Amino acid sequence: MTRDEIMKIIEEENVHFFRLQFVDIFGFTKNIAIPRSQIEKALDGDMMFDGSSIDGFVRINESDMYLKPDYDTFTVLPWRNQDGTNAARIICDIYKSDGTTPFEGCPRNNLKRVLAEAKELGYTMNVGTECEFFLFEKDEAGRPTTNTHDVAGYFDVDPDDCGIDCRREIIHTLEAMGFEIEASHHEVAEGQHEINFKYADALAAADNTVTFKWVVRSIAAKYGLHATFMPKPVFGINGSGMHTNQSLFNLDGTNAFFDENGPCSSAKPPTTTSPVLPRTPRALLR
Repeated sequence: MTRDEIMKIIEEENVHFFRLQFVDIFGFTKNIAIPRSQIEKALDGDMMFDGSSIDGFVRINESDMYLKPDYDTFTVLPWRNQDGTNAARIICDIYKSDGTTPFEGCPRNNLKRVLAEAKELGYTMNVGTECEFFLFEKDEAGRPTTNTHDVAGYFDVDPDDCGIDCRREIIHTLEAMGFEIEASHHEVAEGQHEINFKYADALAAADNTVTFKWVVRSIAAKYGLHATFMPKPVFGINGSGMHTNQSLFNLDGTNAFFDENGPCSSAKPPTTTSPVLPRTPRALLR
């Protein structure tokens, strides 16, 4: 995407609030929300924030840090429409106070650095993540519990699977944000679910994974539920995993693990580079 394309969508979709998102060293998504009047400044990478307030970032005398947006991560947020106005988000890289030096504590910067090293060696990587999660009820004060709202099991259907409506809205939301959803189902444990989305290049896959978790939690909250990706929230029942499927390709698009002289050489080799998960907002496609 380009800056002009983003500004066109902002105008067409009546975007009045803009979220500049980044990830801390623990993998938690953070953001700064700005009004429409500041969007162009943000797209130019001129927005600053106090990095000393983020655990593991910098000291107070180094606190001024820059948010440099990745235009390809721009998307309108389908569940944030209020009074005819919309909100959008864009994922940013963290830069030091000089505005030109990538911050070493930014996980996204580090992933880009490693991918650049891999490219110098002649490789690209595709990644597909499978995120399992639980949907728990909340107590009278709105705090999360470990009580599930169903007793369904693996691949069960409604009415036993009480999370089917919540999963459906999660899928609709993700699709509106450009995700290609492949399947969804109830998992083995009570209250446990899985939604599978298409793999992408490693950087896009990382962005998609943190976005997926954010969307799941946000939509679950609309249903009065708490979504958690904790590996083992309840003793004695199946825990949640995040299978991470990886494939390494040569720069010419051939699979780096395929050996034409190997025992399976008569088999058709894998196809060329996997397509990147589309992240183009629906408004741009119209």
